[in-house]
Amino acid sequence: MTHADRSPLALSMGEPAGIGPEITLKAWAARQTEQLPVFFAVGAPALYRQLATSLGLDVPLHEIASPEEAAGFFNRALPVLPLPLEADVEPGRLSPPNARAVMRSIDLACDLALAGRAAGIVTNPIHKRALYEAGLNLPGHTEYLAARTGGATPVMMLSCPGLRVVPVTVHEPLASVATSLTTAMIIEKGVILARALKHDLGIARPRIAVAGLNPHAGEEGHNGREEIDEIAPALDAIRNAGAEISGPLPPDTMFHAAARMRYDAALCMYHDQALIPLKTIDFEHGVNTTLGLPIVRTSPDHGTALDIAGRGVAHPGSLIEAIRLADEIARNRAAS
Repeated sequence: MTHADRSPLALSMGEPAGIGPEITLKAWAARQTEQLPVFFAVGAPALYRQLATSLGLDVPLHEIASPEEAAGFFNRALPVLPLPLEADVEPGRLSPPNARAVMRSIDLACDLALAGRAAGIVTNPIHKRALYEAGLNLPGHTEYLAARTGGATPVMMLSCPGLRVVPVTVHEPLASVATSLTTAMIIEKGVILARALKHDLGIARPRIAVAGLNPHAGEEGHNGREEIDEIAPALDAIRNAGAEISGPLPPDTMFHAAARMRYDAALCMYHDQALIPLKTIDFEHGVNTTLGLPIVRTSPDHGTALDIAGRGVAHPGSLIEAIRLADEIARNRAAS
């Protein structure tokens, strides 16, 4: 099946005053050199058009009435499924009146993916404070999409060339990580990771390295007991999902180049344990993938970057990798 034979990917608008619109334009401009699949933007055509003009980007636009039209125009123009804004946008200046339009863009992209009219969604960065003030009562994109698609447990996987990581606890204060970590939580996220590595990424027998929580993985209980009491009891259940498991491993020796060759993904116990090595290895090409959803969802692993929005210096590498990974997952799911 060729790119043209599959449903296109839907790119949500993200915060219109951030860098999402700019990197969307730049991703389309790089479509041939990067060999990207067909995608379309869900947003305000005037926003993309004005930004392309102000930044001197040679990106023509074509408004489409449905996703099915995107493939016919993709080679010569960025397809845009129109969604109006509620206020003018000044790059770099947060636009709270447009928060509802941001949510409508996510909703429309999600609904098209649920209906099979989009192969998956790639969500541009949102500004959470603006959305909270507009009524969002969930922590962010991941939890919102999980609720909208049926309430499955969402698992955040971050990846870059050479490393995939999943944090078991995510936005948990470090002081409460040890008390919030449970064997059931580790099993649930580990099993979802194992299944996704097989079915979404085509790895027949995935290898998962499980990090310890404490320095030196607890030193057999002399430096903390979480490895013995919470982590080790979870490993057999993850093995039963079809994965090869190593661990609990000392976190400080898991991420050098030779160690990374021994596993396909690392299951980490908290946010920074997972994200610091990934962002150190390749900050510009990180991708956030939500595992466990009935739809494909990826996102650039960065924020709205309001401080550089509208200046033409935003790097599209993370969005390009997110588009590429969403296409890979969609192809693997279609073939399974």
